[in-house]
Amino acid sequence: MNIVCFGAHPDDAEVYAGGTLIKWAQAGHSVVMVALTNGDSGHHEMDREALATCRKAEAEASAALGGMREVVLDFHDGSLFPTLEVRNEIIRIIREEQADVVLTHRPWDYHPDHRYGAMAVQDAAYMVMVPHACPGTPALRHNPVFLYMMDRFQKPNPFQPDVAVDVGDVMDTKYAMLDAMPSQFYEWLPWVEGVEGVPEDPDARRDWLQEQWDPLFLGCAKQYVSALEDCYGDAAAVVRYCEAFELCEYGRQPGPDELKTLFPF
Repeated sequence: MNIVCFGAHPDDAEVYAGGTLIKWAQAGHSVVMVALTNGDSGHHEMDREALATCRKAEAEASAALGGMREVVLDFHDGSLFPTLEVRNEIIRIIREEQADVVLTHRPWDYHPDHRYGAMAVQDAAYMVMVPHACPGTPALRHNPVFLYMMDRFQKPNPFQPDVAVDVGDVMDTKYAMLDAMPSQFYEWLPWVEGVEGVPEDPDARRDWLQEQWDPLFLGCAKQYVSALEDCYGDAAAVVRYCEAFELCEYGRQPGPDELKTLFPF
């Protein structure tokens, strides 16, 4: 299969779907993470040009650790809108990758780039099959399955998982991917969230990273226990880490049997 995951920034796909993407890559599928912006606002010290260069290099190194590819588009961080230009870039990538599965944010989120990126992907969900839309790349003959990545937001519509994936066996790799983006996980995010005490020693930093993020990732298995039981039965009781996904109504709608083939874990 060909899987394309659109995150708003170079780290979103890794955080919200990294474990599942790793499992797809390990199973031999083609996996591409696309950052819709270059991340050039996400730092308190680096200037925008230097930051964009840094984040692209970090994202590519991170993706390589997971056995996948990274594409970073050059739209400015914090300035993303669901314009025709953005939509056509998304259509082009989905077509060139011959995507079977497309992941993205939901359009209800705290960050405008997440919201508008999601809208742009939604707008592309049907147009990827329309030949006169973005005519520079051949239209797909089969619509991909579009899914939303998990989030915690409740209004106007809470996340409703259709599938949950046990990612406990790849969490070391997922954390290694996050560790490969120090500008975000050891500099910008601690600064903007007022968190102090980031260790200097690389091994200590890696342990600190897991301490900071484990509550979120461990909490998913408790929050989405019903979806885990649907996917794993009684084995769901021992799942510690999971990622969950919700079907988008705008793409192809797989039945339960096809959904299992898309997530063969």
